[in-house]
Amino acid sequence: MKAGSNSINLRLFNKSDIDLKVKWINDEEVNTYLHYDLPLCPDRTLNWFNKIMSNDSREDYVYEVSTETGYYPVGLIGLLNIDRKNKKAEFYIVNGEKEFWGKGLAFEATELFLKHSFLKYNLNKIYLYTEVDNLPAQKLFEKVGFTQEGLMYEDLIYMGRKVNRYYYGIYRKDFLNE
Repeated sequence: MKAGSNSINLRLFNKSDIDLKVKWINDEEVNTYLHYDLPLCPDRTLNWFNKIMSNDSREDYVYEVSTETGYYPVGLIGLLNIDRKNKKAEFYIVNGEKEFWGKGLAFEATELFLKHSFLKYNLNKIYLYTEVDNLPAQKLFEKVGFTQEGLMYEDLIYMGRKVNRYYYGIYRKDFLNE
């Protein structure tokens, strides 16, 4: 999938992306608001990859930016908990390459991916969770059109810390202007 400006490409996550995922998720600046069992290692990530290959309730992509020498991987983007009956799924994005932070690429990738997801799965709603302190993510999600629908107190306990999270949603009719 390519964006209208041709600066972003989305492609399915594949086995050759495992080392990138490990590198990105193990970076303390990248994983500040992620809830992984750290550190990630290639062997465990390969096991994860082999399990998701047959899991039709998720879709994992790498988003890339166009450069003079081709496409360069920047981050991960995808859907979890795809619920075909209720026509909803959970969205995630991870911006792995810090040199590309603040350039609008996550916004462009998110818009492209949401359009793809609403149409491919005939979804009514895409939702996400974000920690209350993750202001950059909230700014991105609200700019795309997500609406904060709730606050979940002590929703997770991660590394001994009780985590409050916001719940955001975006609806097909609003995003696709139907």
